[in-house]
Amino acid sequence: MKWLQIHITVDQDQVDFTETLLMSLGAVSVTLDDAEDQALLEPLPGETPLWNKVIVTGIYQEDDNDPIDVEKLKAFLQAQLPNVPMRHEQLEDQVWERAWMDYYDPIQIGEKFWIVPEWLEPPEADATNIKLDPGLAFGTGNHASTFLCLQWLGKTDLKDKVVIDYGCGSGILAVAALLLGAQKVYAADIDPQAVLATKQNAELNNVLERLYVGLPEEFDTEFKASGSQADVLVANILASPLMMLAPEFATLIKPQGEFALAGIIEEQVDDVSEVYQQYFDILNIEKREENWCRISGKRHSQA
Repeated sequence: MKWLQIHITVDQDQVDFTETLLMSLGAVSVTLDDAEDQALLEPLPGETPLWNKVIVTGIYQEDDNDPIDVEKLKAFLQAQLPNVPMRHEQLEDQVWERAWMDYYDPIQIGEKFWIVPEWLEPPEADATNIKLDPGLAFGTGNHASTFLCLQWLGKTDLKDKVVIDYGCGSGILAVAALLLGAQKVYAADIDPQAVLATKQNAELNNVLERLYVGLPEEFDTEFKASGSQADVLVANILASPLMMLAPEFATLIKPQGEFALAGIIEEQVDDVSEVYQQYFDILNIEKREENWCRISGKRHSQA
């Protein structure tokens, strides 16, 4: 069995049409990829962000006895989508659904602290090793903002602490906090897929019994029912929702409780800091590659 891949580069407003067109022509799968290295993090509520230029890839299953007429297929697509870049490639039989696994390696966050894809052996068996299946949710440790949060968690005293992971994605930060000694983690995300991924990764690391994860409205109900405030909060989302959430975060954290924010680019640090200084002491601003930054500090003594 062989597979044919058709790659079409289109503008954002052409994506839905291109995806529908490929599926109507028998594609078994359609994927979307960035065509211009444009960074995207998690969406705001109700948003489904895409890159400005998108590579739409249709995958077709080829029967050896009935091969696809590639030139005829491309000519039809070109007629529907004139003047767009298009190319194809044929692949030998493989488990292409999991071929991306070849591109992940263990990531060292700090001394004795690693992120390890679940299908690989840990480089240090006696280290704090987070087993991770990235799945369909954001957060693998590769992105600078996730790395900055993991690095901060690794340096923070989490033993027997209550931690909030707001915008949990794959659950990598929630799982890390639990493996580093947190008593309980409350996690939230607007994406149901992220809620599922967080549960799966917590189960993979044998910490599910100390985790609560849900959609924001479910999180609000559960956390209020606990009758407590968090010792630590980490939020890796975007600058705009972080600024909107500042007053709410202030009610969730104990006075002198610690926090870390990421998903912020260097140009946004001043704006985010100005909003948070109403409720928090900003103690540190850390930058990593591509201008991604982390803001951390403590809740004001007086709530």
